[in-house]
Parts: sequence; structure tokens; C-alpha cells
Amino acid sequence: MNSTFLDKLPIDAGYILIGLLVLVVILFILVFYLMANVRQRNRDIRRLLSGTTAADLEEIILNRFADIDAVKNNSKRLTKEHKEMQEHLAICINKIGLMKYDAFEGMGGNLSFALALLNSENNGVVLNCMHSREGCFAYAKEIIRGEAYVALSEEEKEAIERAKTVEEEIAEILE
Repeated sequence: MNSTFLDKLPIDAGYILIGLLVLVVILFILVFYLMANVRQRNRDIRRLLSGTTAADLEEIILNRFADIDAVKNNSKRLTKEHKEMQEHLAICINKIGLMKYDAFEGMGGNLSFALALLNSENNGVVLNCMHSREGCFAYAKEIIRGEAYVALSEEEKEAIERAKTVEEEIAEILE
């Protein structure tokens, strides 16, 4: 075979032929890989659509949308209930401070106590029960925003401070 083009090339024609054969083999491998990939995708599609028609798929999609709407409505209801519970809990007693002490000389045993009962806004009451040999005397004083409008004993003040710091102590324990 006489070819003037091949004679002018500085590379032997055999090398060119070998290079082209290698390229053809690589292209065949690539074609087989792509065909296998297409077969796998076709199997996946058949499995997805097996036994279903367009109407079935439409029904499935509509059911999913209905489920999503139900979840959305449930979420709204739960959010509303959560807000109501938070409002209710804000007025409930959730802070308690107790201070035990001896009200009178020579009594011993710390039988007297001051008990502060506060809500999350530090509103509530402080109860002071003083035990003596003659009996037990109980006093209640209203607390508004952590302050009383009547004179407080040191024990009552300490009970209120303990109640106010309950949230901080719980937060420290949880950390």
C-alpha cells in the first residue's frame, strides 16, 4: 500500500495503528459501561412504576399532600397548645425557697421556717411560721416582682432569694 501521507509522517505507521486499536478498545469498554448503566436505570424505573398507572401515581401524590396538610394542621394545633401551656405555667408556682431557723433563743432544732412560693415573674407569697413554746404563729406576705410592700425579716428575705435563684441552680446542674 503506497501512501504518500503516511510516508511523510515522522512516526512509523505501525505505532499509529496500535494507538488507534487501543483507542477503539477503550471506546468499546466505555460503550459497555454506559449500556450497563442504562440497563440499571431502566430496571430502577420499571421497579418504581411496576403495578402503577398514572392514575395510581396521581392518587399517591394526592395522598401525600393530604398527609402533609394534616401534619401542618397538627403542628399549628400543637403550637397553639404549647403557647397556652406557657401562659398557664407563667402564673403557676415554680420557684420555692425554704429557710429554716430558730425564732427564739433556746428553742433549738430549727423548727421555724420561712417559705417563699413564686411564679416565673417572681410574684407570689412568703409564709413565715414561727414555733415557740406557746404555739406556732404563721404569717403570709405578698410578693410582687420579688419585692414586698411590708417589712420582711432576714429569714424571709433569704427564702425569697433562694427561690429566685432556683432557676439558675437548675441551669447549672443541667450544664
